Amino acid sequence: MTTAMIVFASLTGNTEECTAIIEKALEELDVDVEVVDCMQADPEDFLAVDICLVGTYTYGNDANLPDEIVDFYEELAEIDLTGKVFGTYGSGDTFYEKFCQSVDDFTDQFKQIGAIEGAQSVKVDLDPNEEDTLNLEAFAKALVDKVASL
Repeated sequence: MTTAMIVFASLTGNTEECTAIIEKALEELDVDVEVVDCMQADPEDFLAVDICLVGTYTYGNDANLPDEIVDFYEELAEIDLTGKVFGTYGSGDTFYEKFCQSVDDFTDQFKQIGAIEGAQSVKVDLDPNEEDTLNLEAFAKALVDKVASL
């Protein structure tokens, strides 16, 4: 059985809602999913799963990583995920110039440690609407298909 771990940070609940959509979609594709709040997550746990996911919001005008996920981000750089499939997603506000910058930061981090991008990142403006839900479900399917193709 394919396994996945989703690590997320959510302030307003929007990224958490995206996480729930992805979790459900993966479970419907017969994936064993573990969801972990970033404050309780250890990047080394990604070594035990097939699909590594990070969902986060972006903080402030400077498009910073949320404080609660910075340690996870930095520790992620210290492990080797060569051959692991990853996906990133998050919520933001298109009002800001660097919309969902933290999602891009995690994508870059995963690539630097050898992980394989299984699907294009999904960025949601505020809370997920019907189109976003479909995009998140397609994202989940693409990740599973990528694992199957390896």
